[in-house]
Amino acid sequence: MDYKKVFGLLLVGLIILAGMIIFIGPGEVMNALQQANMKYVILAIIIQFIIMSLWDIKWSVILDGVGVPHKKLQLFAMLLVGLALNNLTPSGRSGGEPVRAYLVSKSSGKSFKTTFATVIGDKIFDIFPFTVLALAAITYLIFTLHLSQSIIITLIIAMILFIAIIAFLIYICFNEALGIRVIKWVFRQLRRFMSRDLDTYEFKTLEALIDFQESLKYLLKDQKIFSAALTIAFIVWFLEILRVYVVFLAFGVNVSLGMVASVFLLSTLVGMIPALPGGIGTIDGIMIIVYSLAGISPFISTAVTLIERLISFWMVSIMGLLILPYFGTGVLDEVSTDS
Repeated sequence: MDYKKVFGLLLVGLIILAGMIIFIGPGEVMNALQQANMKYVILAIIIQFIIMSLWDIKWSVILDGVGVPHKKLQLFAMLLVGLALNNLTPSGRSGGEPVRAYLVSKSSGKSFKTTFATVIGDKIFDIFPFTVLALAAITYLIFTLHLSQSIIITLIIAMILFIAIIAFLIYICFNEALGIRVIKWVFRQLRRFMSRDLDTYEFKTLEALIDFQESLKYLLKDQKIFSAALTIAFIVWFLEILRVYVVFLAFGVNVSLGMVASVFLLSTLVGMIPALPGGIGTIDGIMIIVYSLAGISPFISTAVTLIERLISFWMVSIMGLLILPYFGTGVLDEVSTDS
């Protein structure tokens, strides 16, 4: 793991965010922050812990489905480490998923291919409700805000591209022939830039793909797992939206739940672009700009965004990093060599 690159990009995101605050007015933003009702802020924090607990339950249901033994509390710790790495690596909020799979593989004695399938299955269950809600959110914004034609076209194209990419990736997960072709193509490109022999790595990757696909197919065909995981995923997305709404209540702002949901889902979609760690600067910027377009004061929009991100991003990231030494900080390097 390139720590210098991660912290460098993290710094870039923070500079962008700081620039926005300076442009809006740090004094006004500070005054807005001081108005926050701490009862609602604490409620938002409680909602975040409920969300994390539900994530843990969902992953536990999936692991039970493929017979991977695990302890609930230890699994929660692994989840937090994964979430922290998702937040702090510029990888479309997926940098911590191999680490999650590696940790549960080591603790359970099951193969990495099986545990990684549970992590990917976990992500797929999240993506389905998100796609449905994001489509509704973009439609809501188009018909509610007076957006320019260029912005509307950009939103529609972004959503189409997102759905196409997700559909392609999911298809690869299930189509063995296509998966093999993609892996062979990737290794052909690697051989153009690397002199070392990659035949062994290619063979292991192809072997892992087949085992991975079998585990994933089993997971998604099990109706009990499918219905339970999907139900939890929908509840989690609703609670994420509710958390943002509660932060608005902390400032006494009367804003529609539909607007909160739309802006949150749109900013989350933008945050999936693997540019800056956790979408720092981009997610915050989208939230501030679109809330301001909806008629909310830029000072309040910024204050709400800062508290919301403090709870959903920084608090979770710090918790995960504090737990990481329990598993050993070297685990990040072991994932790439051992899995």
